[in-house]
Amino acid sequence: MTDPQPRPTGLRRRAEELSAPLPALLVAAEHLADTVQLGEHGRRRAGVGDEFWQYRPAHAGDEARMIDWRRSARADQHFVREREWQAAQSVQLWVDSGRSMAFSGDARRPAKSDRARLLALALAVLMIRAGERVGLTGPLAPPRAGEVQLMRLATVFATGEEGDEDYGSPAGLAFLPMARGVMISDFLGDLRAVEAALAEASDHGVTGTVLQVLDPVEEAFPFDGRTIFESMGGLLRHETRKAGDLRARYLERLAERKDRLAALTRAAGWQYEVHHTDAAAAQALLWLWHAMERGR
Repeated sequence: MTDPQPRPTGLRRRAEELSAPLPALLVAAEHLADTVQLGEHGRRRAGVGDEFWQYRPAHAGDEARMIDWRRSARADQHFVREREWQAAQSVQLWVDSGRSMAFSGDARRPAKSDRARLLALALAVLMIRAGERVGLTGPLAPPRAGEVQLMRLATVFATGEEGDEDYGSPAGLAFLPMARGVMISDFLGDLRAVEAALAEASDHGVTGTVLQVLDPVEEAFPFDGRTIFESMGGLLRHETRKAGDLRARYLERLAERKDRLAALTRAAGWQYEVHHTDAAAAQALLWLWHAMERGR
């Protein structure tokens, strides 16, 4: 059972342990001409930067200041010292804080919110190690690079309170133009808000990933007989004497919702996956890493 109020350092330690087996992430950057910033990771391409890449023979037209005279003194020709082209990508995270995310169908499983925050922070660890600028979609932690930003994100995730609504909404997300986005939620609320957020992101050249986090109970609907269904915030309540009769329709509507969410992300050029809280967190992190690495 997870600690209901994990310390920031503890959450960060768990996130780093989770991300340790994976190689550092180099986010696939698109339209970098609009978002280029000097970073601390290389793309193995000659250009502006601080890290040495290679020596190459000087060509006609190379300026004298580009020649490395010390290296050239050891040979019969002049050599130019090339540096790696470096560009830090801005990556923004949205983790649903709606009350529905606090649900767990078993005390031995983490709540959806715990799993979502852990995955978001673990992904941030990988990206910041790679020199990316990572932050949230809101004003609490705009994208920045470096270790200080990791602690800032850990603090936000560890101390963040649940929202007032039963279901979180991505409405009004402030994605930076040409940035990359990550949205993690159960997506059990109004999908029109998701559609609007993805459309606006697409209009700003933002691509990214959508991870739907669900508890196994929400997939299986193992209820029968007299059952009282109540939302986590208590705003919605339904009582039935024949819960088993609702199973087929519930599963059909859940499948329709997932198909709709997949279609929305595909139309926006994003990538979509479902993660269950009884599965290993590393599986979801591995998918997120590959999805962000592939980019578009």
